[in-house]
Amino acid sequence: TQSTGSSGINAEYDRLKQELYDKEDCLQSLPLSPSTLPKLVDKNPSLAVDILLLLAQTQQFADYLTVLLNMDLSLHSMEVVNKITANLELPPQFIHFYIRNCITNCTEITDKNTQHRFVRLVCVFLTALIRNRLVNVQDILIEIQAFCIDHSRIREATGLFRLLKSLDSKEIS
Repeated sequence: TQSTGSSGINAEYDRLKQELYDKEDCLQSLPLSPSTLPKLVDKNPSLAVDILLLLAQTQQFADYLTVLLNMDLSLHSMEVVNKITANLELPPQFIHFYIRNCITNCTEITDKNTQHRFVRLVCVFLTALIRNRLVNVQDILIEIQAFCIDHSRIREATGLFRLLKSLDSKEIS
């Protein structure tokens, strides 16, 4: 059955992940470099997250973050950034640059359906970051509000704008 195949894949993944955690030198033997990260993120975002979490202790981690910043906007890239942000204390400027890149990428998409899809994804991503207190909203409030206003016909943008306003009113009172 398919479930047996799926559980076999999950078992293999869990075994690989455990090997990575057990053997520090295993990271050096991986055929991974910053230039191959986009392909890994695209093909297997969960493995990309696990490897990035391990790489966080290395000198090369900043190079991998730079690659994440410059990757094309995708569901998988946002998923990876969301998960590593939830598990590591990343430099605030990385998170702010990533958010700005997401907003810029959405603005540059010419196909309306694709643009709406990505605006929704970015709004959900930003909402999760804000609710989990993983980003200091005040540093990029104006950009996010402008993004929400530009896309106010999209429900998720309106919801994000309301969340920002509720945070704003809580800080004032």
